[in-house]
Amino acid sequence: MRARPIAPAALLLPLTLLLAACGGSSGAAGAGGGAGSGTDGKGSLTLNVGDQKGGYQALLRAAGELDDLPYKIKWSTFTSGPPLLEAVNAGAVDVGGVGNTPPVFAAAAKSKIKVIAGTHSSSDGEAVLVKEGSPLKRPAQLKGKSIAVAQGSSAHYQLIATLKKAGLTPKDVTLNYLQPADALAAFTRGKVDAWAVWDPYTSQALDQADARVLTTGQGVVNGLGFQVAAPAALDDKKKSAALKDYTDRVRRAQNWVFKHPDVWSKAWAKETGLPEKVALDAVKRTRGTAVTVAVDKDAIASEQQIVDSFAALKLIPRSFDFGEFVDPRFNGGLPPSSTAPRTYGKAQ
Repeated sequence: MRARPIAPAALLLPLTLLLAACGGSSGAAGAGGGAGSGTDGKGSLTLNVGDQKGGYQALLRAAGELDDLPYKIKWSTFTSGPPLLEAVNAGAVDVGGVGNTPPVFAAAAKSKIKVIAGTHSSSDGEAVLVKEGSPLKRPAQLKGKSIAVAQGSSAHYQLIATLKKAGLTPKDVTLNYLQPADALAAFTRGKVDAWAVWDPYTSQALDQADARVLTTGQGVVNGLGFQVAAPAALDDKKKSAALKDYTDRVRRAQNWVFKHPDVWSKAWAKETGLPEKVALDAVKRTRGTAVTVAVDKDAIASEQQIVDSFAALKLIPRSFDFGEFVDPRFNGGLPPSSTAPRTYGKAQ
């Protein structure tokens, strides 16, 4: 696999740098994180929750789910999924939300993690973007082209799966492993031919970077996101009860978002610095479509495909059984992982 480095360019759009993995998708392993960001609730029990800028803390607060919290939540903010899961592995964080790919990398490294809850969202926000004037019209034309992507992210798998569907492999393209801020600058300046990315970056690039969608993750990726917990927290009776309550609050907050996209998009824009139009587009394209689902056999099988794909390409050090890193105790009453995401109709 060839990789051509690109010198970081000045950011050309007013994009919040810490938005590297908003909504659960994550950036490359090795990104920093873990900054403290306050405590909510009351009581003797403290649940340590890993979050990302504009993530679950903002969501739960906007939905009113942090009111009358019977235990404390101590929040820590991370730039992306991989360092958040490193903190879960170290026992510094009890639970945190990430996309479908970071748990694969963490589990491959034999991290102490358990996937305890899932969501199924639309994959329209998972996209390979090209410039509006690009001659590229279909994924097969990516052969020989340069593509920016965050290593280890959900977009990384989406790109690999998209190439495979088009009869290509990563060796047929030049991969530029860039975090979203640098990828956006490279894309805007024409330093790469395409950019594999996720919302809200997809929505912002379409609105402000003269981008168009070459292809989306629909029919290619599973659209799953996860809450991942530390086994020690699950083994603690009181913390396990708090984790159940926390995942229930997240579910209710996601239901609230679908019903109040305008209210949430304004709160999200304020929290992250995103333009309100971009935030609303991302909510309607991806974030508001999430449905809480069970981490069932189908979800495990779908994640196993990611494991096998990355192992075959030697992007993770070993293959393994993803099911060994799942704790299904909170599945009761939840719909199957195959449940269709919500929809607002075609995103603008």
